[in-house]
Amino acid sequence: MNIIREYEDKFLAPYAAKSCNSLGRVHKEEEHSYRSCYQRDRDRIIHSAAFRRLEYKTQVFVNHEGDYYRTRLTHSIEVSQIARTIARALRLNTDLTEAIALAHDLGHTPFGHSGEEVLDELMSGCGGFNHNLQGLRVVDYLEERYPEFRGLNLSWEVREGIVKHSSVFDIAVSIKEFFPKRMPSLETQLVDASDEIAYDNHDLDDGLTSGLIRERDLEGLEIWEKINRKINQKYAKIDPTRRKYLVIRGLIDLQVTDLIRTTQEMLSRQKIRGYADLRKINHRLVDFSKEMKRLRKPLRQFLMQKLYHHYRVMRMSIKAKRFIRELFCEYAARPKQLPSEVQLRIPKEGVKRVVCDYIAGMTDRYCLDEYNKLFVPYEKV
Repeated sequence: MNIIREYEDKFLAPYAAKSCNSLGRVHKEEEHSYRSCYQRDRDRIIHSAAFRRLEYKTQVFVNHEGDYYRTRLTHSIEVSQIARTIARALRLNTDLTEAIALAHDLGHTPFGHSGEEVLDELMSGCGGFNHNLQGLRVVDYLEERYPEFRGLNLSWEVREGIVKHSSVFDIAVSIKEFFPKRMPSLETQLVDASDEIAYDNHDLDDGLTSGLIRERDLEGLEIWEKINRKINQKYAKIDPTRRKYLVIRGLIDLQVTDLIRTTQEMLSRQKIRGYADLRKINHRLVDFSKEMKRLRKPLRQFLMQKLYHHYRVMRMSIKAKRFIRELFCEYAARPKQLPSEVQLRIPKEGVKRVVCDYIAGMTDRYCLDEYNKLFVPYEKV
């Protein structure tokens, strides 16, 4: 571990989360000689079944609608890429940042937030459903890879990042173990911001590619026109597809640059000298400038109205809720239809929680296959 400590002491800022200061794992393990605990956490996440399943879980467009559109997997990779860039510029721990970024959506259901909403409704009175809490359950309990313990046995800091993940669509969970009133690490905060940058701009890209959004719909949005004008001035005869990619890239770069600069100013203004100083601050330090927030707000409102509430997206959302509700009720009423290894957990955990875990872990494709097997008469079971 001396190699790791030397590297982190030399290259990381004093307020970065250093692996030598980690609060450790629930189950003690001997640490690796040349890989930090956060590097190992990242690798455990990548090799997990839950991470691989993200390939067929909805971001906005369901998988069968086209191969181009983002899935939860490609979204997580894009969040990680943006977050690593910001972490390196701020001299924060890129290994911890990457691990949190890759894990932040592990608890997501099939069919995006629609699946989460209906499972929360169905689990009313039984603890509800929150995808951050489910993500923690995945890495602490549901993954089975090691003979010594259940779960992935991740470090406290990565688990905190999963629990305290917060954005417009994500609600941080209050758990005593993770000091609910305390701000999360800077690495967690920048993953949250990177998540917002990624889904705003990449959902915009997917919306334009699908035809649900047209470029003329974006006229009047200052942040779009700001970048589009520069592209048109530099490349007068560029074709629409290349211009779209350049504008999306420009939008991301504009927001990332603003976030880095504003956060650096905030850290300087608050006189943050070390990691302990962060825990005394009761507000987030990784943030956009007021001007950037002003520019971003109309774009986010536009996406909500024109993409997320587009009638085709809403139809699929409502249809998905119906699939999940009927599957849940059928499994809960007749749990003998569940795989035998899943049934074994029912006496201890209760039928509803076991059914909830089973459905939450499904991909969109598997969910549809299960629906057909249970409800379509001539489908093989």
